[in-house]
Amino acid sequence: MIETGTLLSERYEIKERIGSGGMADVYRAVDTRLNRLIAVKVLKSEFSNDKSFISRFKNEAKSAAGLSHPNIVSVYDVGDDKGFHYIVMELVEGITLKKFIEKKGRLEVREAVGISIQIAQGMEAAHEHGIIHRDIKPQNIMISRDGKVKVADFGIAKVVSSDTYTQNAVGSVHYLSPEQARGGYYDERSDIYSLGVTLYEMLTGQLPFGGESDVSVALKHIQLEAKPARELVPSIPYSLDKVVQKCMQKHPENRYSSASDLIIDLKHSITNPDGDFVRINSGVEGRTRTFTSAETSEIQNQAAAAPVQQTAYNDNYARQQNQYNNGKVLREEFEELDTIDSKFEKVIIVITIIAAIGLVIFAAFLCFKFFGGSGNGNGNTTPTPGISSQVSTTPVPTQVATISMPNLFGYTKEDAENFMYAKSPDFTIVYEDAEYSTQDEGTVIRQYPVANADVLVNQTIKLTLSAGGEPITIPRLIGLTQAAATSQLEAMGFEVIPQFRRSDSIVAGQVISTEPKVGTIAHSGDSIMLYVSLGEPDEYTNVPDVLTKNEQVAKELLENAGLKLGEVTYDYSTEVAYGCVITQSVAADKTIVLGSSVDVVLSMGPMPADVTPSPAPGYGRNYYSVTYDTTQMRNPCNSFYTSNLFFEIAQGDYSSIIYVDYENASADEQYYVVDYSTFSRVYSFKLYTEFANGDVDYGQLTTGEAYVTAYLDGQDIGTQIVNLEVNEQ
Repeated sequence: MIETGTLLSERYEIKERIGSGGMADVYRAVDTRLNRLIAVKVLKSEFSNDKSFISRFKNEAKSAAGLSHPNIVSVYDVGDDKGFHYIVMELVEGITLKKFIEKKGRLEVREAVGISIQIAQGMEAAHEHGIIHRDIKPQNIMISRDGKVKVADFGIAKVVSSDTYTQNAVGSVHYLSPEQARGGYYDERSDIYSLGVTLYEMLTGQLPFGGESDVSVALKHIQLEAKPARELVPSIPYSLDKVVQKCMQKHPENRYSSASDLIIDLKHSITNPDGDFVRINSGVEGRTRTFTSAETSEIQNQAAAAPVQQTAYNDNYARQQNQYNNGKVLREEFEELDTIDSKFEKVIIVITIIAAIGLVIFAAFLCFKFFGGSGNGNGNTTPTPGISSQVSTTPVPTQVATISMPNLFGYTKEDAENFMYAKSPDFTIVYEDAEYSTQDEGTVIRQYPVANADVLVNQTIKLTLSAGGEPITIPRLIGLTQAAATSQLEAMGFEVIPQFRRSDSIVAGQVISTEPKVGTIAHSGDSIMLYVSLGEPDEYTNVPDVLTKNEQVAKELLENAGLKLGEVTYDYSTEVAYGCVITQSVAADKTIVLGSSVDVVLSMGPMPADVTPSPAPGYGRNYYSVTYDTTQMRNPCNSFYTSNLFFEIAQGDYSSIIYVDYENASADEQYYVVDYSTFSRVYSFKLYTEFANGDVDYGQLTTGEAYVTAYLDGQDIGTQIVNLEVNEQ
């Protein structure tokens, strides 16, 4: 576990742990270079010494980094530092779909379909890049605060190839496709099955299969048909129920062939809920399958080995591992599989014999073709008229080895070469001229042959590397509005980060400067700091000490400091001489805006015996209570931790600034904005109607309506109407 405050690669500052899985912990962190919040997934220590696991961890992260889609959690970086191996990802503020389902019980039809479409769109983008997620489940689906659905955790995702075959089930068993449970070949349709289970859970509030152990659940995915969702919840539309059934077909060829096809039917189910447009081909096999002894043995062996590999993906395996090792669970789970369908075995044997005979006939045909249709008994062939008979050697047929071309997008030159030469040392890799790209310099942006194509193991592979972002000269933007400058920079391919500061020469809202500076060469994809004016800076001065001074001296001292003598009132005092200052409205040495007024109370000497004393200053004061709710407000400035938030209260001709500074606000409020994308708190203030202890005097306010306006970095972000009532302290 990483301690708070740790800085990885001199860039990513760890703030707090926000989640943990089987193979990694996830932390909220700050990218100090770009000044933005991120999530950092750190590989757990028990896997940090496994070079094979680390290599896969990095390669799969690089594959996911090539994905850019609104419905996929973005992967920004991958690296290692201080013995930690990590992936840097987009931080999504929200909840998982699993928690959302648990909170609501089950979702409304339109809500479930809308979420499913967004998940499918993310899957579609990944599949187009040759990447299978392999662990689609509600726990890996994030719903942001603005309702955007994002597919997360490509930590066990895999690039599609002919090697996309596993001897162990990977992923969460309740959402596992039958082919994954068997340990067989899987492809994009495996993700579609898992999405079908997820949609089933959204609509019904329950999983299609349960069991006492992971093995029993996996077997049900292989053998049993789920009860139709419509039988559990009759209000589910007929067409949507059929969509779920098609996604969850046991055989991949009976499911949707692509996420694109699934999206079409999901949208159609909303416009035509009772339509019979979903076609399910169930002709491959019957609904329930009985396994042969060989298949049963294979599944048992896989299930026994599964906990070793799946520890990284499923915490439940940790407590079950001893049971698997001694075979107790396996004997109980597979006891009913000891009876074998003999008819099915006989059919398999017959088919095998027929196939063997066919191969023998085909081999004989090849021999006839290569060794000649007629001979003279001594091994020489009879010449054919018109064709030269000088054939020295009879050709021997050889089988050409091929592999499925992997997707190398995002790989560095070194990683791409290592990856390909590990497949076959006979590959020849050549490089086309590098091209400008938003991808990291030196990484693969194009390849030939394309991903998934069959290639010879000695074929020439052509790769194109990124030359980094296109060099662009930073234009002169001084005097442009923030919006105009931002649009211009974004059109040039830059990421714009606004910053705000005071300026005595640039009008508020206009650009002061950029970083890098005008005329500097930058590259598309770089981040540009855009400094925007908040207008002329206020001038400040320190308040002089006028206590015990007479009125004329107090006035001169204030004017010499650039201040004005404000309201003068009188009170009795046994300690201060007649006509001298007892209290001042702003304490000495406090910094206030130049030109402000300071009120004073002058002594009238000791109180006569026949006069009733009044409360001493600072006690029994009245105040107005004010609240300003920012909980649901969006942050329009995309500000960060140093953003300045202050308020203005206005009533009639009166207005005054309220600073959030612990003196005038509740003790639990803060001066800085906590969340740079949205606000998350209610601010409250006590506005005292009698000056004392250096507080601002709000005695000019009256009961009734007043207006409170919030300013973030000098920008008006909204006005709320409050009702002022006098309270007694």
